Amino acid sequence: MDMKEILKEGINTALQQAIQKGHLPEGVYPEVVLEVPPQKEFGDFSSNIAMQSARVARKNPKMIAEAIMEEMKFDWLDHAEVAGAGFINFYLQSDVVYDTLKHILTTGKEYGNQPLRETDTIQVEYVSANPTGPLHVGHGRGAAYGSALVNLLRASGYHVQSEYYINDAGNQINNLAKSVEARYQELLGNSVEFPEDGYRGADIVDTAKSLLATYGNQLAAMTVEERHAFFKEEAYKLKLDALKDTLGKFNVHFDKWFSERTLHDSGDVMAAIKELQDKGAIYEKEGALWLNSTAYGDDKDRVVIRDNGVPTYLAADIAYHRNKYQRGFKEMINIWGADHHGYVARVKAAMSSFGFDANRLTVLLLQMVALFRDGQLVKMSKRTGESVTLDELMEEVGVDAARYFFLMRSLDSQLDFDINLATSHSNDNPVYYIQYAHARIHSIYRQVSEAGIAYGDWDHVDFTVLTAESELELIKKLGSYEEEVQVAAKLRAPHRISRYLYDLAGMFHSFYRQGRIMGVDSQLQQARLGLITAIALVLEHGLNILGVSAPEKM
Repeated sequence: MDMKEILKEGINTALQQAIQKGHLPEGVYPEVVLEVPPQKEFGDFSSNIAMQSARVARKNPKMIAEAIMEEMKFDWLDHAEVAGAGFINFYLQSDVVYDTLKHILTTGKEYGNQPLRETDTIQVEYVSANPTGPLHVGHGRGAAYGSALVNLLRASGYHVQSEYYINDAGNQINNLAKSVEARYQELLGNSVEFPEDGYRGADIVDTAKSLLATYGNQLAAMTVEERHAFFKEEAYKLKLDALKDTLGKFNVHFDKWFSERTLHDSGDVMAAIKELQDKGAIYEKEGALWLNSTAYGDDKDRVVIRDNGVPTYLAADIAYHRNKYQRGFKEMINIWGADHHGYVARVKAAMSSFGFDANRLTVLLLQMVALFRDGQLVKMSKRTGESVTLDELMEEVGVDAARYFFLMRSLDSQLDFDINLATSHSNDNPVYYIQYAHARIHSIYRQVSEAGIAYGDWDHVDFTVLTAESELELIKKLGSYEEEVQVAAKLRAPHRISRYLYDLAGMFHSFYRQGRIMGVDSQLQQARLGLITAIALVLEHGLNILGVSAPEKM
């Protein structure tokens, strides 16, 4: 148990003792939250528990603080003070700090991971772009965020299933087939009219070239119906394979790829609509079927079956989410683009109409990404004159920089992506700054090994020789990592890990400039080697959550 958990447990124990003695009334008191004060003179940790408890205890926060402090008679606590309107500042015995460092080193690569929960099963669905063209920069942000969120939730002990919903039914696949077939005919020298709703990207030509290289001109001999069916299937497969390849290179992997077609082929779409009809949530008007979504907060009712009998996209999405609920996830998280904000109410309306708890479905909306190069907004690809693809971005800035930059800001804020900064090998580049800290620690290991110095037997190291303020602050920062992971998971906020790693790297670089490891007393040397090992463990763990590599050389 790290020092934050020890202190939290101590505060809760003191609170209960104060209640038992009648110094505080019984009630449901808030959870203890600890902060590291910005200045050392304000203690090792600070809590606003007394202020948060004022409504429950119906007492002045300072009186509540005094009641809690009176019961805190622990060997590991040096003293506590009330500050301001009722903050409690805690000053720990130094041994607790050193125990935290030993705990991290003993736990090793598992430090930051929580025990697996038995029942908390979460499904995270993200990216889910139509398989009709390459992934673009906006998809990249969703891919980085979704995969980092999955990693974060797993580190925090949740059972997580990641899923990609493939929109492989409907007009977009028909238009893909017509577009590729038209380009194929053009490559054969045939004059054809390009479909009005076709896809005109350069990738369509590439797909047609691939099919031509494989099948030659034999496809032209097929009947129109046979050829369309062939292109519909083969073009789709090639596009999906390309999409999977891009995501794989971007360190994004899914547990399940869910095909929309299966919902239509199995009859689940019409079964879902029939169930909602039976429940009175769908009505007929002008030959179409409408979802009564205004009853659940939507701005208007929505068509689910058109007057020609063809289901809308919403009908398939309703069947898909019904399927998710039937699979028994405790919580479902969808990551959608901000342009889908109006879709949230109607999907939740349908789930509520089925009798499901709509609160089990969380929709996180992804804001836009703006690319900048040389201070200028980049809208188009140099290569194709179209939107910049994720493959092009990875090629230019690298996977690590792309993922980290996508994860620097919260999902609900627009992201300005500076290509020049992402490609620079300087301390101004945050991902370089963090990775260099990890690589520098490994360079120290190499120096120590070359000098014939053994290290790693941390049980026999006296860490109390670490007395410099920079060393003690580093240990406290490391000790807060497990809680940071849990808070970030609870808030669905991987960007908190990005920020934590940047701060930790800064503290390490500052320590490295001040404190030598070679050429110092052997006891101090071993203790400092233990400290930088703990730093390396946390840097690697956090970078793994972000899907960013932790290089040993740079």
